[in-house]
This record gives sequence, C-alpha cells and structure tokens, in this order.
Amino acid sequence: MRDIDDPRALGDLRDLADYDAGAPPLDEETRRRGRARLLATITAQGADRTGGTAFRLTSPVRRRPVLRIALSGAVAAAVTAGVLVAVQHDRDEGRGTTAKPPVTSLPPMRNVSARTVLNGAAAYARQHEKPVSPRDDQFVYTKEIIKETDQKTGRTKTHVDENWRSVDGSRRSWIMEVGKGWWSPPLADNESMWPPQDWGTLRELPTDPERLILEIQGNFFGGKDKNTSLDAITDQEWSHIHFSLAGLLKLVPVMPEGLRPAAYEALGMVPGVKAVPNQKDAKGRVGVAITYDDPTLPEGASGYGGYFIFDPVTYAFLGFRDQRSSGDGKDMKIYTQLSYLDSWAIVDRAKEHPSAAG
Repeated sequence: MRDIDDPRALGDLRDLADYDAGAPPLDEETRRRGRARLLATITAQGADRTGGTAFRLTSPVRRRPVLRIALSGAVAAAVTAGVLVAVQHDRDEGRGTTAKPPVTSLPPMRNVSARTVLNGAAAYARQHEKPVSPRDDQFVYTKEIIKETDQKTGRTKTHVDENWRSVDGSRRSWIMEVGKGWWSPPLADNESMWPPQDWGTLRELPTDPERLILEIQGNFFGGKDKNTSLDAITDQEWSHIHFSLAGLLKLVPVMPEGLRPAAYEALGMVPGVKAVPNQKDAKGRVGVAITYDDPTLPEGASGYGGYFIFDPVTYAFLGFRDQRSSGDGKDMKIYTQLSYLDSWAIVDRAKEHPSAAG
C-alpha cells in the first residue's frame, strides 16, 4: 500500500486517468480538468487520509495497473465522478455560469444496469411526452440532424433529414436518409412493414411492456403457439424482439401516448441489452448508452452496433449512434453516425413546414 503523498501514487492516478474501459477516449482538456480536481481534493487541508475505500478496476479488453492506494470516501467519489464533473461544469459554462462547485458536492457517476437506464428513460418520457391525435389526412413532420464522420479521414459532414409521413399511410410520404429524399408510395393491400408508420397500427400496439413484447413475438413467431409468458421466449425470438423494439424506437420518433415509455421498458427486459458509460452524442454531451450483445451469435462475432444515448442523470434520450458503409472493396467507406431529433410537428400537407402551418 502506498502513502497518498508518495509521488509514485500519483503515477497510479495517471494510470487510472488513462484507463481504457472500452469507451471513446476523453479529450485532453477534460482529462486535465479531472486530474486537477482530483489532486485538489486529495491535498485539501483536513482531508481524511486514514479511513480508506479500496476498490479495484478490471477490463476484459486491456489490463492496466490497478489503483493500489487507499482513498478517502470523498476522493473515491472524485475518481468515480471525474467525467460527470467535467460534463456538468461544461453545461454551466454554456449557460454563462462561472461558479465551480466542489467535486464532493456532485453525485458520482454510478454503474447502472440497462434496465435502470431504460426504466428511467420511460419515466422521463411519460412525464414529458406531448399527447397528439392527428387526423388521418395529416402528416407527421420530423427534422433529424445526422453527423457522419468518415472513420478513415476523420472528416465530418452534417445532414438535415426532413420527413413527412402520412398519418394513415394512404398518401405518399416524403422520406429522407443522409440528405437524400424520395417519395414513398402507400403500401399495397397485401403489404405490411415493421416498424409500422401509420397511426392506427401504432395506436393498437400495447402500452404495457410485457404485452408489447408478447405482441411482437406473436406477430412474427406465434401463430397457433403464441406465447403467454416471457419465460417461454427463445434466444432466437429475443434477438428478433430486440431488433423490432430498437427499430420502433429509432424509426418512429413520434408515437401515440404511452407507447414510447412502454418500448423503453420492454427493451430493458431483453436479455443481452447492456449499459455502456461515457458515450458522446452528436452535440458532444456525455451520456450512458444502451446497446445489445446478441446471444445467438458466436463468441467474438460482430452483432448490433447501434447505441441509444441517454442523459446519465435524468435519463432523457439524447440521440443515437450507429455505423454505416458505402461502396465496396478498396472503395468502401465506413462512417460513424451521430443523430438526434431536432423537432417534430403535425402538418396538413407533405413538404409543409410547421412555421407555414401556423
């Protein structure tokens, strides 16, 4: 055990600051502020250096020297809260606030389960959702901002995607993806799609999370043997249910009242869903992300690559991260996508903007 004043102990702290937990690296300015606040707490007069909290960090990706010093409760909280402290301070600076609260006054960043995050997101969505009842002849307008970064060159391009979807699906809709748009005709009588886009079908989906899961499972796998319990769902069915719920949440930004909270809670029940801390969204905010390890794939196989990113305190949904490729062979380009919903509205005609609708 090294004494806290031993200079070699500070080397261990630097190792901790550089610790790789599988998340995108912090920028150097954030690292610098975090180390400065940590050392200020350690060296403060009156700090309790006798009663310590010992903890160990491990990583399945890369091993680094573990922290081998005894830390007081306040200092341990400072270590754990390093990223969150920097983020909260940046937010205050964005509002013009110059006061810097002490590290120990801020809550530490906690390791939370995916279910905790998604239940929190459901509670936030229920509290803040704005119920709407559009007419069948109207359109749901959405404006999405997508930032794409070429993984090879590092160049970033921003796309503004505006969509006008027919409420009842009987009229052609204007659809955009990464800056390119087209007219989408109504579905034929013998056609269906998931996730559903017409308001009537969305309104029929259950707003109870367990019933929503069973509804998806029954529609795709059930037939005469439709499950009545989550315990009877197989790994293969869970995999499909996950992609169905993820598609619903990502591709239908405006839903009937209660459906989005239920989809969040249902997603939290899927085996293999996990929380990943310290993920940045399109605006540079750091949050906790939800992603998925598909149990049906062989070990080491690449599965679902999307991330739903949530505020680490309120669990408000911040945005989505995904990856796409274009071209093939040597000409293939791989992009990291960060996206978020900028605005939405109900309008009377396709290509009509909310401001024009009054």
